[in-house]
Amino acid sequence: MADYAPILAWIDAQQPRMESLVSRWAAINSGSCNIAGLDRMVQELTDAFAVLRQPITRIPLPPRQIIKADGRMAAEPLGVALSIKARPQLPRPVLLGIHFDTVYPADSTFQQARRIDPQTLCGPGVADAKGGLAVMLIALEALERSPYAGNIGWEVLLNPDEEIGSPGSAPLFLSAAQGKILGLLFEPALPDGSLVGTRKGSGNFVFVVRGKAAHAGRDFHAGRSAIVALSHIILALNKLNDRGPDITVNIGRIEGGGALNIVPDLAIARVNIRCRLPEHQGQIHRELDAIIKQAARTDGITVELHGEFHAPPRIFDEAHALWFKRAAQCSMELGIPLTWRDSGGACDGNRLSAAGLPTIDTLGPVGVGIHSSAEQISLPTLAQRAKLTALLLLKLAHGDLGKP
Repeated sequence: MADYAPILAWIDAQQPRMESLVSRWAAINSGSCNIAGLDRMVQELTDAFAVLRQPITRIPLPPRQIIKADGRMAAEPLGVALSIKARPQLPRPVLLGIHFDTVYPADSTFQQARRIDPQTLCGPGVADAKGGLAVMLIALEALERSPYAGNIGWEVLLNPDEEIGSPGSAPLFLSAAQGKILGLLFEPALPDGSLVGTRKGSGNFVFVVRGKAAHAGRDFHAGRSAIVALSHIILALNKLNDRGPDITVNIGRIEGGGALNIVPDLAIARVNIRCRLPEHQGQIHRELDAIIKQAARTDGITVELHGEFHAPPRIFDEAHALWFKRAAQCSMELGIPLTWRDSGGACDGNRLSAAGLPTIDTLGPVGVGIHSSAEQISLPTLAQRAKLTALLLLKLAHGDLGKP
C-alpha cells in the first residue's frame, strides 16, 4: 500500500498560501464582461500555475452574440481561456477544469475579501470559484511532487465565461472530454459539504416583442403595445412553473417602453429555464413555440425568440455513482464523511457528463451566499478539498482504485 501521508501533510502546510491566493484573486474583478479584469486573472493564473512546469496555452474565445436593449443583435467580446496539459501521451488522462469569471461586474461595490472570523472569508468569487482554483492548483502540485506523477496524464481547462453559460468555451470542454477517464471540476461544494449529484439543465432565452408606436392621447387605438403583448407572454411562461419542480422558469429581466405618452413598440424579456430531464427540453421548446404563436395572433405584434439550452441536464448514472463512491472512500480515509445531493444549479459539468465523461464537479471549498455580497468560504475546507482531490489522483495514478 502506498504511503500518501507525507504528500497530504505537505498540502496541510499550504493552507496559508491557499488563503493568500484566494484573497489576492478575489481582489481582481473578473466579471464575465470585464475583459481587462479577466486579462489580469489570466496573467495571475499563468504565474501561479507555472509551478507545475507544463506548457500553458492561451486560447482567445470568439465573441458571443447578444440581444441589445434596442432589440438588435450584436457581438460582445469574451476573455481568454487557459489550457495546460501534462503527459498527454499516457492513456486515460484526467480533465480538471474551473472558471475564473464571476457574476460581479466591474462597477460592483463588492470588490475585496475580508475575514469574518478565523475560519471564514467573505469576498467576490471566493467560493465561486477562486477558492476552487486554489484547491486545483495545490492538488496538482502535490501530485507532481509525488513519485506517482509519471503514471497519469492530465489536462487543465480554465475558462472566463462560465457565469454567462460558457458561450465561447463550451466547445473547448466538449473537445477536452474526448479520451478522458474522469472529469474533475472545482465549483463550490454545497453548504453542508456535500457533492452535487444530478443537476438541472439550463437555458437562457430572449423574447423580443415589437408592436406599433402611437400617440397615447391623440391616436392610442392605432398603436399596438409591445409591453402589453409581452405581459401575456410572461404570464404564460410563469404558468409553466405550476407543473411541478422539474421545470422552472425565471423571468430575469424586462426592458422596454419610453415616454409615457407613447404606445411602446418594443419590449424584451430575458428568461432562464431549467429542467430535470433531457426530454423536458423538447417539451419546453414546443411550449415556447405555442406561446409565441398565440402572442403573434394579435394584429401588429411580432415576436422573436433567441437563445437555447446551453447546459443539458446531468444524469447521475452508474459511471458517476462509481466515481462518487471512490471519492467518498478517499474522503473517509481523510476522516471526513462525504455525501451528495441533487441541485438545480448548472455548470460545465453538465456538458461534460452529457458528452459521456463521468464528472465530479463540486470539489471546491464549502461556500455559502454565492452570487451575493455575502459570498463566503470555510477556509479549512481549502486544504480538505485539496487533499481529497490529490488522494483521488494519487490512488488513480498508483492503481489503488481498481480497474477504471
